[in-house]
Amino acid sequence: MLPPEPRLSSSYAAAFAAALIDPGRETPAVVAGPNGKAAVKRYNVYRNNITSSLIDALAAIYPAVQRITGVEFFRAMARFHIRATPPRSPLLFEYGRDFPAFIEQYEYARSMRWLADTARVERAWLDAYHAADADPLSAATLGSFPPEQLADLVFVVHPATRIVRSRFSVVTIFAANRGDEAVDHIDASVPEDALITRPDLDVVVRHLPPGGAVFLTSLIAGQTFGEAAALALDASPAFDIASHIAGMIEAGAFTAATLEKQDGH
Repeated sequence: MLPPEPRLSSSYAAAFAAALIDPGRETPAVVAGPNGKAAVKRYNVYRNNITSSLIDALAAIYPAVQRITGVEFFRAMARFHIRATPPRSPLLFEYGRDFPAFIEQYEYARSMRWLADTARVERAWLDAYHAADADPLSAATLGSFPPEQLADLVFVVHPATRIVRSRFSVVTIFAANRGDEAVDHIDASVPEDALITRPDLDVVVRHLPPGGAVFLTSLIAGQTFGEAAALALDASPAFDIASHIAGMIEAGAFTAATLEKQDGH
């Protein structure tokens, strides 16, 4: 017996999947059980299992968000997100990239204006965790360049490096809600920028001092050390170049440094 034609198989799959995450839609007519009988109950069980699995995946990706909102609120919010944004990848850890943007627009989360940026830090944490391995730039390698060449250096970003900028205290909120300890009152109105890296086996989230995010994002964008430092100083006169060099080395934010213009080019 020949297998079904791909066109028929794909049309069946499309019809089967169309109502999986929307309980308001009827069971597709193509879905049938043994002997051709309707399979509404079986389909609904499968549909509920799919939704629950996706909610569980979001809870695993955004544990701090769930702790802040409470399980019931989180699962309701996640359910609405799933209906609005179906998964596009079979890998569950890839799901939920649009969740922070959804939270930002979610009516019942508007009183927690910092929640979306907290979710962005959590997403960056997961992406850093799954990023490719690479040896970070060492202080010895950076120190091998003559001081007069420092301003012309360009840096190669580590695959795990992420930066999240926020008008709110997202680093403090993230750190306080990733564990089981009681959370004290946090003044969420203080802006905080986060540097997320994985210099060794563990992902680390650091609070960047003034000018740090401008400096690092400029280096990540390919600007020279001198250009990045000038932009950081414009953004924050208190920017400390020496401490930022030490900080980015300790964090493992980059893998290499090279001269922007090589001889003969």
